[in-house]
Amino acid sequence: MKNTIKTAILIVALLFNWSCTDLEEQVLDESLTGNVSEDELVTSVVAPVYSNLSRLFLHTHLFCLQIISSDEGILPARGGKDWYDGGVFYQLHQHECLPTNAKIRDTWNDLTNMLSRSVSAIETLTPMAETDASAKTFLAEVRGMRAYYNMMMLDLWGVAFQKEDPNALSVVLRGEDAVDYIRSEFEAVIGDLKTDVGPGRLTKGAVYALLTRLHMNAAVWRDPYATNFNFTDADMDKVIEYSTKVINEYDYEMSPEYFECFANDNHTNKELIFAVDQRPDLSSSHNRMCYWSMSGSFYGNPLFPDGDGTDGGAITQEFYQSWVDAYGDVDPADADCRFFWERLIIPEDSTIAAEDFKLNRGIYRGLQYGLQNDGHKQPFHVDAEGEYYIGPVKDVRRAAADAYVDYLLEVDFTAEGSDYNRGYRVEKYEWSSVSTNGTNKGEHDLVIVRLADMYMLRAEAKLHKGDKDGALTDVNFVRTSRTARLEVTPPALTDMNLDILFRERGFEFYWEHQRRTDMIRFGKYEDPLIEKTNNDVRKRLFPIPQTAIDGTSVVDGYLVQNESY
Repeated sequence: MKNTIKTAILIVALLFNWSCTDLEEQVLDESLTGNVSEDELVTSVVAPVYSNLSRLFLHTHLFCLQIISSDEGILPARGGKDWYDGGVFYQLHQHECLPTNAKIRDTWNDLTNMLSRSVSAIETLTPMAETDASAKTFLAEVRGMRAYYNMMMLDLWGVAFQKEDPNALSVVLRGEDAVDYIRSEFEAVIGDLKTDVGPGRLTKGAVYALLTRLHMNAAVWRDPYATNFNFTDADMDKVIEYSTKVINEYDYEMSPEYFECFANDNHTNKELIFAVDQRPDLSSSHNRMCYWSMSGSFYGNPLFPDGDGTDGGAITQEFYQSWVDAYGDVDPADADCRFFWERLIIPEDSTIAAEDFKLNRGIYRGLQYGLQNDGHKQPFHVDAEGEYYIGPVKDVRRAAADAYVDYLLEVDFTAEGSDYNRGYRVEKYEWSSVSTNGTNKGEHDLVIVRLADMYMLRAEAKLHKGDKDGALTDVNFVRTSRTARLEVTPPALTDMNLDILFRERGFEFYWEHQRRTDMIRFGKYEDPLIEKTNNDVRKRLFPIPQTAIDGTSVVDGYLVQNESY
C-alpha cells in the first residue's frame, strides 16, 4: 500500500507541476490531515481539490459576482480612482458585463482549475478505493467536490463539464442535462462519505445540504431565461426531504449568537455545515472579507498598525431600506440582532487594553470610533500604562482637514456618491487576531452552507406547495433562535409570502455569496437600482470569458458564448 500511495503522490505532483515544497505544504494541511500516516499521504491527493477554495471566496472573485451584481452591494470608484479597475465592478452592478471582465475570468479560472484537479484526483484514487477504505472515502469527497464546482459553474454561466479522463475533452452540459448530472454525482457519493469531518471537508450532511440547494434552484438552472420558473412538486418534495434530513439526522445546531457563525473560532460552531477551512495554520487563509468594506483609516487590531481597511464595497440604499421597511419606527440595530452587535465599548477615559479591544460587527453607519494615530499606518496613541486611545477616526483619504470616518447612506457612481465616506459598510466576519496587514492570515472559516439555510429553503419549498403556515414556522424558528442577546432577538412574524421570505433571506444571509442566486430565483434580478436599469433576463448568466472561448477555438463550436454577449 505504501508504494502505491507514493506512486500516486508522484503522479499528482507531475500532473499539477508542483514543487516538493508545495506538496509538503498540502500534506500538512490541517483541514485534511492529522499526524503523519499513510492516510495523510492519500489526503495529499485530495487536498489540492480543496486548496483553492479560499481564492474562490475572495472579495474580488465569487463574492463580487454574487453580491456586487445584486441589490445588496455596490463598489464605486472611491475618490474617483480607487477600485475602479477598468470599470469591472460597474459592469457587474449594472448588468453590463463584457466577456473580458477580469473578475468573471478569475472566478471562471478558479472553478475550472478545481474541476481539473478533481478529475485528476479521481483518476488517482479510483484504483486505490477498490482495496482501501480511506481512499474510498476520499474518492467520494473529490467526486462530491467536482459536483459542487459544477453546480457553481451552472449557476454562474449555465454550463457544467462532464469529464472522467484527464486527457479527454470535457462534455459541455446545459439545462436539464447539467442538473441531472450534478444530482446523480451527489447521490452517488453520499454512502461513502463521513459525518464527522466537517465543516472544512465534504460530509454526508453537506451533500444533502447541497442537494437541497440544487433542487431549489433546478427550475432556474433548467431554463435560466424563463419568465416564470417551474418549481415542480418533485423538486420541492426533495428540498423538504433533504433539508429535513439535515435538520433531524445530523449534529447541527442553530447558534444563539448570530455573529458567532462568523467568529474566528467558528470552525467548531455547530451551525456550519460546509465551509472554507481558514484555521490559522493554513497558508492560504485571508482576512479580506473583513478589511475590504472598511475605511482605509480603520484599523482592526491595536497590535498591528499596518492592518487597515481599504474603502471597498458598501451596501446599497435599497438593501438598507429593506431593513427600515421591516421595522418601521424602530432602528434595525434595536430590533434585529443580525443587523449589528456592539462590541467596542469605550471606557470613560477613552483608553483600552489590547486584549479588550473588539470590533463592532454587522452594518456600520455614521461616525466611527476606533484607534487613534497621526497618519496612515502610523503608531497608535497610547497612555502611560500602554493602553490605546479610542476616539472619532480621522479620515486620511478625504481632502478636508477635519474629515472623519462618517459613513453616509447615499452611494452611487457620481463623484460625490463615490467619496470614501459613502455607503454603509459591513464587518460581518470577526477580524483576525493574527492578521499583520488586514488582508492576510484569516482565522474564520468562510461559510458555504449553514443550518439556517436548511430551514429557509424548506420554508420556500413549503410556500411553493401552498403550506404557508409551515413556511412561517420555519422562518420564525430561525429568527427566534438568536437568543444570546434577547433584547434584540427578532420577534416572530405573523405572515409569510415569497416577498417576505426574500427579505428574510437578505437579513439572514447578507454578505454570504448568495444574493444574486436568490434574486434570480425570486424574480427580483431585473428590478431597477439607483445605478442599474438593465432588465435583460439574459444577464442572469455571466458571459463566458473570452479567454476560455479563444482557448477552445481549435474545436469548432465547442464552447458557445451565452446569449446577449
